[in-house]
Amino acid sequence: MYKEMQQLRILMLSWEYPPRSVGGLAQHVYDLTTALAAAGEEVHLITIGAPELKEREEINGIHVHRVQPYNLSAPDFLTWIQQLNLRMIEYAVPLINSLEDLDLVHAHDWLVAYAGRVLKHAYRVPLIATIHATEYGRNQGLHNDLQRYISDVEWWLAYESWRVIVCSHYMEQEMKRVFQVPADKIRIVPNGVDLARYQKGEGAHLSRSHYAIPDEKIVFFVGRLVQEKGAQLLLDAVPKVLQYYSKAKFVIAGKGPAQEYLKNKARDMGVYERVYFTGYIDDDTRDFIYREADVAVFPSLYEPFGMVALEAMAARTPVVVADVGGLSEIVQHEVNGLKCYPGNANSLADNILRLLHEPELSHRLAECAYQDLRKLYTWDEIAYQTREVYAEVHDDYEESAWKTDSWLSGIDLQKKIHKEIVDTGRYAVPGYLMGEQRTEEMVEAVKSGGRYH
Repeated sequence: MYKEMQQLRILMLSWEYPPRSVGGLAQHVYDLTTALAAAGEEVHLITIGAPELKEREEINGIHVHRVQPYNLSAPDFLTWIQQLNLRMIEYAVPLINSLEDLDLVHAHDWLVAYAGRVLKHAYRVPLIATIHATEYGRNQGLHNDLQRYISDVEWWLAYESWRVIVCSHYMEQEMKRVFQVPADKIRIVPNGVDLARYQKGEGAHLSRSHYAIPDEKIVFFVGRLVQEKGAQLLLDAVPKVLQYYSKAKFVIAGKGPAQEYLKNKARDMGVYERVYFTGYIDDDTRDFIYREADVAVFPSLYEPFGMVALEAMAARTPVVVADVGGLSEIVQHEVNGLKCYPGNANSLADNILRLLHEPELSHRLAECAYQDLRKLYTWDEIAYQTREVYAEVHDDYEESAWKTDSWLSGIDLQKKIHKEIVDTGRYAVPGYLMGEQRTEEMVEAVKSGGRYH
């Protein structure tokens, strides 16, 4: 049973939200906001729009506000992101002014850090950040000026936030190691999964025969085609899998800068006919393939959490994952899935072959994984944990002198400290009388609504 909590008004910022989806952030924000609204929170989400989308609409109880980026030609992605943040701020100001009150701002990743920081200080409300991954982790270090700048913005966002939410213990350690974020500022809230959507039988236009012949077993990979997701390792594992299980078909879904490299690699290896590169697929198609697949494979080199593993588990498909990051925390080897050594195609092939050859093992792992999801990774549970962070921050904020209407509390504290210094006779304290006259001026200015208000 969940305890009752005060209902809050939240402004959430995210550059992704369906139907705009670049990575996994869009689905995370959609599911989280839906669960928060169902729990009674008033959620206003500002995200990027498009000409064909409504500027304002209510979706599952969420107030969705979409902004159009400036009609300017940005010379690079970083400039475009900064322009988007300015546009978000322009939209947020009249929105916040129209609300009776605002309890906190919740920003997702560095891409909305600028807007989050401005709104925090302009309205003197607490900022919470969810950092889903770091530039340092994605690139296994910082190798150029752009990566260093993005990493600096991530540090800045963590510094400005009252609490930093991360999705795994692995990410908690990364935040401490890379950004020196204090442990008491970090809260771990895992991602969740909507179990119902993966049990649906929708997709009359879809057929398993589009991807494999009836007697072939499907080995499925889905993700961005970038180096850290490890699709190249799956290709390296293909020859050994086919040597010991010739009826395997590999389906690689997703797009990214490595797409042509991977296709050429498959051709050079002589396995292109046994690998189906689907390119981008929509959510319904992805969910359909999850259900039809015999094995789902995620050989990532860097993975802060591993949402794809939860999705496969929700479809009752056994998984093989690399023993890295958040994947390592989700999967217990030979309990709810199998783990391979990171970066080791031979180990990956061996674990795939176990599941292809041992259907009873596959079934047992998949069922155990599904039960774990029901206990630990439902969106009701994730929303409750997120609301606990909100409540903690809100309570701290209410007790602080940082609120817009509490300047006098801070001034009173300053006067109290000054009086204690005088009363104890510590006249040697440098500047112990400094600011006495200034403090009185500030008190009068605040009372009269002057510039210190």
